[in-house]
Amino acid sequence: MGEVANQRHAASPSPAEPVGATSSMQASALSASAGEPGQPFLAADIGGTHARIGLVNARGDARQPVRVLHFHRYACADWPDLAAMLRDFVAQLAHTPHAAAAADIRECAVACAGYVLDDAIVNGNLAWPVSISAIRDALGIRQLAVINDFEAVAYATQFLDAAETRCIIEAPPPPPGPVLVMGPGTGLGSAVLLPGSPRARVLATEAGQISLAPGTEREIEILRLLRRERSHVSFEDALSGPGLLKLYRALAELHGAAPRWSTPAEVTAAALEGRDPVAREVLEIFCGLLGSFVGDLGLLYGARAIYLAGGILPRIHDFLLASTFAERYFNKGVMRAWLQQVPVRLIEHGQLGVIGAASWFLDEGRSPRQGA
Repeated sequence: MGEVANQRHAASPSPAEPVGATSSMQASALSASAGEPGQPFLAADIGGTHARIGLVNARGDARQPVRVLHFHRYACADWPDLAAMLRDFVAQLAHTPHAAAAADIRECAVACAGYVLDDAIVNGNLAWPVSISAIRDALGIRQLAVINDFEAVAYATQFLDAAETRCIIEAPPPPPGPVLVMGPGTGLGSAVLLPGSPRARVLATEAGQISLAPGTEREIEILRLLRRERSHVSFEDALSGPGLLKLYRALAELHGAAPRWSTPAEVTAAALEGRDPVAREVLEIFCGLLGSFVGDLGLLYGARAIYLAGGILPRIHDFLLASTFAERYFNKGVMRAWLQQVPVRLIEHGQLGVIGAASWFLDEGRSPRQGA
């Protein structure tokens, strides 16, 4: 699910999974910092399955503007709401070298899919409703800023090193220009980093809601089945965790077989382990559709580079490379030559959303023109 309108809203250890120090970009990610220079604040990246929360501060380094001081990943289904997770994270700080900062947190930047409606972040993929005022009151902070989740990841790609990515489509080093970031997870997110001065800007999109465009006879048959449930079938209805399961059930029906698997993870495992030819065909269709869609978006936004993110692709990296992804990506007629100049790389989500939300907040989130 897509765009969150950027919003600013003024005034014991848990079962969360600890994550250690990571790469150079993620261990640190130019402008004034939140509050006083170097004043720590919270940054959170909220997905449909996991929430990633960090205590961060500004480094004063344009290449790596954010330092992640403490970081945890939470399973959303284990918690009653986002406020409870954030309170738990703050409570954990009492057991770290950053205990003093816990008593003086004033601001929080949240990256989340969905859209803001009055006091709520509306997103059908979340396990619970999100009340902006409830979070602000629960933490006793003066400002909560909200940014789209893929907008935050796109913002963070400015600080990526090539060594922190994996190649999907090889191409010469790109010239300056738009950078597309997209990927399937609980939903299908997409955003575009636009170069500019004094700093880059990010266009958050709802590209995942574009109508699904089949490219093979088999995909046409699948679309016919999916249209029985709703008249508008989007790319997100196929290119996401729930979408993968829809593809599997539709293909099982076309094969006249009863579905054997009930979760996206089971379908993926059965495909990768060669235990189910239907599941393997589904994953091939998934990768082909993805290649076609990525190529379309690359042309739409005039992308000079493309990053693939989301929770699914790192698990199927080798399968993706051997699939029809590249064939479908390049299958754009006279624009094939253009796409051959556009590198496609895979990034692990990790702390990217937290770093992106924090970096954006330092650059834009406290700007008076965008709200109090």
